[in-house]
Amino acid sequence: MLINPNTSTATTAMMTAIARRTLGQALPVRGVTVTRGPLMLTDPDALRAAAPEVLAAGLRASAEGDCAALLVGAFGDPGLDALRAATGLPVAGIGEAALLEAAADGRPFGVATTTPLLADAIAERVATLGLAARYTGIRLTAGAPERLSADPVLLLDRLERAVRACAERDGARAVVIGGGPLGEAAEELRARCAVEVVAPIPAACRALTRLLATA
Repeated sequence: MLINPNTSTATTAMMTAIARRTLGQALPVRGVTVTRGPLMLTDPDALRAAAPEVLAAGLRASAEGDCAALLVGAFGDPGLDALRAATGLPVAGIGEAALLEAAADGRPFGVATTTPLLADAIAERVATLGLAARYTGIRLTAGAPERLSADPVLLLDRLERAVRACAERDGARAVVIGGGPLGEAAEELRARCAVEVVAPIPAACRALTRLLATA
């Protein structure tokens, strides 16, 4: 089950579609939207507030008995550790999975995203995962996240510029697109950019596949 910590059903549908394309028919995906919270997680307070909502959604799914694994669909991974402790199910977060995949084999990697107020939280997450030595930094898009999310063409242009800056100015060999709602843009950027672009939702799906194979 994919849990969207934003209260946007359209975002849930988009992320669920990407997960289904990645996993294929062997692992059916159900998308769930949290019942309370903002439409976008753009600052640390919103990220913290989302954690109990994510946990509640995961506990409900676990109690229903038809859920084999959980995927947290926000780059800050709210509620990830609590879900692992409380449910006993394989759980992946798009932030953790994408960062680990980008840093594989010692590659220098950066992050391109739309949320400047979460830059410090992303750097802290990188450090917690033991990846700080490989992290080339973050590049942010110009413009408010809410405005960019409403204009897919502008969003794609601004994100592409950020990705290119990560590679050309910072020396990143892989660039993570930092955000679940940026999932479609991440897919498009993989074909438009010479540097490897790590799309977070597919990365989390691959992480869950590995977890399920060893469960």
